[in-house]
Amino acid sequence: MPSLSSPSLTLPKPNNKHLLPNKTKPSCLVQSILSLCSQGRLSQAVSSLDLLFRKGIRLPTKALALVVQHCGDARSLRDGKWVHFYLHLTGFKRPPLLLANHLIGMYFKCGDEVNARKVFDKMLVRNLYSWNNMLSGYAKMRNLKEARSLFEKMTERDIVSWNTMVIGYAQSGDCDEAVRFYRELRRSAFALNEFSFAGVLTLCVKLKELGVVRQAHGQVLVAGFLSNVVLSSSLVDAYAKCGEMGDGRRLFDEMGVRDVLAWTTLVSGYAKWGDMRSAGELFDMMPEKNPVSWTSMISGYARNGLGHEALALFVKMMMFQVRPDQFTFSSCLCACASLASLKHGKQIHASLVRSHLRPNTIVLSSLIDMYSKCGNLGAARQVFKLLGDKQDTVLWNTMMSALAQHGHGIETLQMFEDMVGSGVKPVTTTFVVILNACSHSGLVLEGRRLFKSMTDDYGIVPNEEHYACLIDLFGRAGCFDELMNQLENMPCKAGDQVWNALLGVCRIHGNTELGRKVAKHLLELEPQSSAPYVLLSSIYAEEGRWELVEKVRRLMDERHVRKERAVSWLEIGSRLHAFTVSDRLHPLKEEIYSVLKQLADQMEEDASLTNLEN
Repeated sequence: MPSLSSPSLTLPKPNNKHLLPNKTKPSCLVQSILSLCSQGRLSQAVSSLDLLFRKGIRLPTKALALVVQHCGDARSLRDGKWVHFYLHLTGFKRPPLLLANHLIGMYFKCGDEVNARKVFDKMLVRNLYSWNNMLSGYAKMRNLKEARSLFEKMTERDIVSWNTMVIGYAQSGDCDEAVRFYRELRRSAFALNEFSFAGVLTLCVKLKELGVVRQAHGQVLVAGFLSNVVLSSSLVDAYAKCGEMGDGRRLFDEMGVRDVLAWTTLVSGYAKWGDMRSAGELFDMMPEKNPVSWTSMISGYARNGLGHEALALFVKMMMFQVRPDQFTFSSCLCACASLASLKHGKQIHASLVRSHLRPNTIVLSSLIDMYSKCGNLGAARQVFKLLGDKQDTVLWNTMMSALAQHGHGIETLQMFEDMVGSGVKPVTTTFVVILNACSHSGLVLEGRRLFKSMTDDYGIVPNEEHYACLIDLFGRAGCFDELMNQLENMPCKAGDQVWNALLGVCRIHGNTELGRKVAKHLLELEPQSSAPYVLLSSIYAEEGRWELVEKVRRLMDERHVRKERAVSWLEIGSRLHAFTVSDRLHPLKEEIYSVLKQLADQMEEDASLTNLEN
């Protein structure tokens, strides 16, 4: 095929008088080119245009339009540009309306809005389709400024023009403009269709405002489009995003036809809000499951602390030969991390390698996090070291967080310097990780310097989480004057994160007076968190004020607050054993407590001998 950069070197000067008129063109050649396009051999088909040109043959307009459409569908900008050049050579310097509209569509599909606009501007005649074609292209490329400018120049508009603007603004996240256009559309003389509501329902899903969802539901119902399975599924999704699973389930049950998207939407909603029982029941009832429905369940189990169930479902998914995607692997790795099961984590890692998927940033960071939380920091380091592209901040943050959790504060700071040196710009989360590392390693001077550098060198304004880290840093190091100074001079009002950090400091240093004040304040801010109740109860118990201890416990019962019991894991051979405080459920409890008693007796005996020697 001739090079686009120098077509004059391979093609002779066109002689339009030798071009055969459409009616005499050999139909077999035309059919041959169209067959190549339909078979996916696009480059070969486009190369054949050179042969036709040399023979003085020009494809019919409709055939050329089909070739241009195939170029767009294949996202082949090179082939599309060559066809456009061929049009110039064969006398179509200003292509007719049909071809111009197809060229605009092709250029937008290939992401070239500049050439699309050039074609549009050179058109001598434009119809409404031409304008809508441009609107749609700009909207899909998120260039709403140009779309808006073009929309305002239109002397004629139809329902497609309005729908394009509503959907474009909704998908780009500009909810205010989407609402404004939708309201104007409703006031216009145009009858709304399914696509009109598709735009407003996209808006509902993004806004997560129940009032707006219910209004849209009523409008879809009145317009008679509730039987449309796509619109009904979008409404179910919107209710789920708002946490109104009851309304979503009622609408789902009323649907006459349900496709796999409708089922998956409801399953995902239940999983997101932690109702894994309902999600599981619905999942089992699904007449057809897709990879998204499987992944939604696995992700739901992993997020809700049901790691064993997540991994068991992954095994079942593989047995049914359902191909996992990146999000499936990420969820399974999170499940392994929550269980601290290195064995299962390695198996998921091996499965990822065998799948030949190129892991994205989320999967790679989940892999680093899993190895770190399973105690194998060396493997986490190795995964990070082998990464080809280290230009993503998320990966650096994950690795630095892993080092910080293992107490390697100095190494974390060195990695931060390496990240900045490699040209990766730190973000808000990066400084949360770094300040936590300084806090847990007692690096007060470094923490203070980095907190100042955050604003001075990187233009990041500290938020409440950063101040909470700073208070934790000063508190752990016993720098109470600096701590109180930061607390008094914070530019933002102290929220639950800051007060929880202060609570932790009081617990570490046994500051009962301040701890009492902080706990009482947190009871008002976070009435469902168990931490302030436990600390307040402990303070009152140490002071012997048992009536107040009982009062705090009654308050916990009244508010249905439960202290989460700590769990310890121990992997022996191929089995993972979990223990809680005063655990009486383990099958080997008698042997375990017998050994513990022997150890306690031995410790008492050793302590007695040490005292005698002293």
